[in-house]
Amino acid sequence: MITFPNAKINIGLNILRKRADEFHDIESLFYPVAFFDVLELVKSKEFEFTSSGLDIPGYSANNLCIKAYNIIKNDYSIGNVKMHLHKVIPMGAGLGGGSANGAFCINMLNELFELNISIKKRINYAAQLGSDCPFFIENRSAVAAGKGEVLRPFKVNLSGKWIILVNPNIHVSTADAFNGVTVDDSKTDLIDNLTSPLSSWKESIINKFETSVFRKYPQIESLKKELYDSGAEYASMTGSGSTIYGIFDQEPALSFNQFFTWKGRF
Repeated sequence: MITFPNAKINIGLNILRKRADEFHDIESLFYPVAFFDVLELVKSKEFEFTSSGLDIPGYSANNLCIKAYNIIKNDYSIGNVKMHLHKVIPMGAGLGGGSANGAFCINMLNELFELNISIKKRINYAAQLGSDCPFFIENRSAVAAGKGEVLRPFKVNLSGKWIILVNPNIHVSTADAFNGVTVDDSKTDLIDNLTSPLSSWKESIINKFETSVFRKYPQIESLKKELYDSGAEYASMTGSGSTIYGIFDQEPALSFNQFFTWKGRF
């Protein structure tokens, strides 16, 4: 069985308050993007995990696909699998690639072993993997609240638009990004602003991480400016960075040869 875990972008990202558990409550629109990893699961006599493509740092036991398998195996009598992940989506880039891998693995195990796990229960399993993981269970645009795990489906029509992702190969520490933001628990207008024309988003929808990240890494801010100068209707950093994306009405004739770049249609 083969599937294609996709990336996501954040359209707007507000940091509302710091919680008692030291996490933060956020508000953001999570939107799926057709930029994919490849994940294969095959029933096997012994468990095996292999990977190719981009190098995955850290111990393989910490990979969210393996953690997803162990979570499901703890509650269901499933057999072993051979699991192969071909990594294309950059890691630590604000694109949710690792989260997608874990969530898609839960869905695959459910189908492969015919477990009939409800969507609600799969979302609960995904939440054990990480705050962004529940989004990828249903994988449709949604306003995220809480730590990112509280989701409300919300349609934004970007059909026919083009998107370009630019990752400058800068690692932005999520902890540092949170330490640099100003918490604002006042009422936000993200949902109202999302219903406004795309041309108005530049002035009304922002990623609150940008202020501190751009201060430390002005080259990331320069990429955003370059996207606007090249005709983007909207441009933003996604997540805590460092990927910048631009949304265009027509296919952008841009190249960033020194950086990782991906271009596609919504």
